[in-house]
Amino acid sequence: MQITVDIPDEIAQRLDQTWGSLSRRLLEVIIADAYRCGKVNTAEVRQILQLPSRLETHAFLKRMGVYLNYDEAELEKDLQTLKKFRVQ
Repeated sequence: MQITVDIPDEIAQRLDQTWGSLSRRLLEVIIADAYRCGKVNTAEVRQILQLPSRLETHAFLKRMGVYLNYDEAELEKDLQTLKKFRVQ
């Protein structure tokens, strides 16, 4: 889906100079907020923003001031993974 946002040229140029790609910044803000509200998960954040790893995704969310949605199921999964590595 493509969305068009109308911003006066003078302001758009100033914002573009501040943040680099204004369209990328808008996408990041929307996706960070969607994650914060529980509408997308970390895998979807990574996919949409084309981030190279889970760690990069976590770093992005931290930069955006968003806490990770980490529940008991994810903790249990991580504990099982840890147990596998300890056995090896």
